[in-house]
Amino acid sequence: MTTYEEQTKLTDLSATAEQVRHAVESVIEGKPEVVRLSLTVLLAGGHLLLEDVPGVGKTMLAKALAKSIDCSVQRVQFTPDLLPTDITGVSVYDQQRNEFEFKPGAIFAQIVIGDEINRASPKTQSALLESMEERQVTADGRTYELPSPFMVIATQNPVEMEGTYPLPEAQRDRFMARVSMGYPSPEAEMRMLASHGGSSPLDALRPAAHAHDVLRLIDAVREVHVADPVRRYTVDLTAATRTHPELRLGASPRATLHLLRAAKAAAALAGRNFVLPDDIQRLAVPVLAHRLLPTAHAQLNRHSTEQFVTDIVRGTPVPDPYAAQPQRGF
Repeated sequence: MTTYEEQTKLTDLSATAEQVRHAVESVIEGKPEVVRLSLTVLLAGGHLLLEDVPGVGKTMLAKALAKSIDCSVQRVQFTPDLLPTDITGVSVYDQQRNEFEFKPGAIFAQIVIGDEINRASPKTQSALLESMEERQVTADGRTYELPSPFMVIATQNPVEMEGTYPLPEAQRDRFMARVSMGYPSPEAEMRMLASHGGSSPLDALRPAAHAHDVLRLIDAVREVHVADPVRRYTVDLTAATRTHPELRLGASPRATLHLLRAAKAAAALAGRNFVLPDDIQRLAVPVLAHRLLPTAHAQLNRHSTEQFVTDIVRGTPVPDPYAAQPQRGF
């Protein structure tokens, strides 16, 4: 592909992504970085975990992102009595046809919103493992493919809150990034009162892109160039988490892959066809921190995994940014 064709594709990607971003920001006030990161995860083909205290707009963000794309959407309210088959589906015996028929569950949608995922039991949470990693569901010895694009947007309350179950390590590792909404600024909260006071802005939100547009954007992101020094830098960051003295579980190879994919999406959104070390640095905390487990000593001293990742980023040598750019002949 020529340089002109690459730039044209990136221009189209940026224009479509901007439309989706503006649509989401018409609902979510004062959180441009959160919206941008959510869009980055979508274009990287990953899944998003929204964690924060109740009432800060986690579910609203998930709904706005889903509604801004014209595709199939399913919402699951996770509760302690929710069963795995409520998510994946169940085989029902058809007396007229004298055979079992598979009834698809809520997971068979392009955008799946899992509200308060950590209020369900670990057994039910684990029903998402195969779906999120392999984009398929296996039931009664048969495998069913999930639609494409496929994204799980899950919300959860902090684990210290009553009635919550901590997500298993394998489940957290499936999420490409974790985002904390945080409280809005006073100005943003004032705008929220003006726009949300009479009716929900979700009612007026219209799709800014179609499912086939998202697939095209995901394909374009995969073609973003990553130089060997940037790949080595990514590996160095994740490897440092595995030898950190205050971490008993470091980042997995899947985390390395997710960090690189997210960086490619961030580069494409910035209008570049190559990844810079800056892209890796900006995404290191949201992509890596939720996968790490601190030691008992670190927990006792209230050291956060986010701080550990920040320290690792500061202490890891950065490659020459010029080496990240693709070299073209004349």
